[in-house]
Amino acid sequence: MSFKRIILPREERSEDQLTSDMAGIGMHFNADPNREANIEDTIYFASIDGMTKMDLRTLSVLVKWLESYYRWINVGRLTKIVSQCEHERVKAFWTAVAIWKKTDIRFKKLSQIYKGPRVEVIPPPFGSSFHYTRHGENPKFKGGPLGAPANVLRDREMDVGSQENTADFNLYIRYRIMMGPTYRSDMWAALEINPDLTTAELARKTYGSFPTAWQVKNDWEIVSRGRRKRKKKNIA
Repeated sequence: MSFKRIILPREERSEDQLTSDMAGIGMHFNADPNREANIEDTIYFASIDGMTKMDLRTLSVLVKWLESYYRWINVGRLTKIVSQCEHERVKAFWTAVAIWKKTDIRFKKLSQIYKGPRVEVIPPPFGSSFHYTRHGENPKFKGGPLGAPANVLRDREMDVGSQENTADFNLYIRYRIMMGPTYRSDMWAALEINPDLTTAELARKTYGSFPTAWQVKNDWEIVSRGRRKRKKKNIA
């Protein structure tokens, strides 16, 4: 049976699953952290909750996380996911994020996905000009496709774990910091967690290609043989 690569998330998350995933990548939620949560899947589903359900807490923590961790997002895959999203509000959010991070050239395509009118974080009739008059506009999204009064999305350091702490308990974050936000780095982390993954399982788990997974498996085995030799030598 031939291998068919999948880029889009395979399934939506329940509320509990999503909370666990968000906690697993460094967002401070009261949940058992899933340290194997896929980063792009997690932030994508968090944006759906935030923008379609007006979950301002989730949206606030997501924005704070993006401020600290955006360099380690696989933007290429995220762009493909968002481009297929059926929710225009979610597209507007990610376009606004990409414009906010426009100094990072990787976000250029993502910044061009949404072409519609400006979207409000708190849409009418719930939102009003009063918020802007009193508090002004969130500087992160000022002038972009997302309208966000400055007081709506809280900005608290305590909502997100430090980069060093997150990298200490999440191998996917750690390897992305070490190797860059690539499918290869995710595959390496996945093998460190479960060395018994087959090439096809490794590719599916990380949304990568079969040839990349095959190469990583071989490279990882080279390093593993060296580890085993050193271990035997130390025992002897």
